[in-house]
Amino acid sequence: MRQAEIYRKGILAGILTEDGGEYRFCYDEAYLKNEDAQPVSLTLPLQTEAYVSPVLFPFFDGLIPEGWLLDAALRNTDISILDRMSLLLLCCKECIGSISVVSITNNGGDA
Repeated sequence: MRQAEIYRKGILAGILTEDGGEYRFCYDEAYLKNEDAQPVSLTLPLQTEAYVSPVLFPFFDGLIPEGWLLDAALRNTDISILDRMSLLLLCCKECIGSISVVSITNNGGDA
């Protein structure tokens, strides 16, 4: 299982999880209680229930760089272009825009 904290403008908005070929995104309870809370994407409106998908949500996949920047990331790691979660965790901690993706390191060593 791999997880990432999703921040919007520096505030924890939710947790993205990849587990057993399934992706889940769940907004943080404290974030939802904030009257100024905005969704991380129009495709992921604010709600208490988790979003579940068999593939990485298109919004998060769209944060992964393309072109020469993706080529540079792939050249300097052993990550497959098909491993979208690993690319998201590697490349999107400080991506352009209001969203940041920060890996949660588990005790089992998965990142």
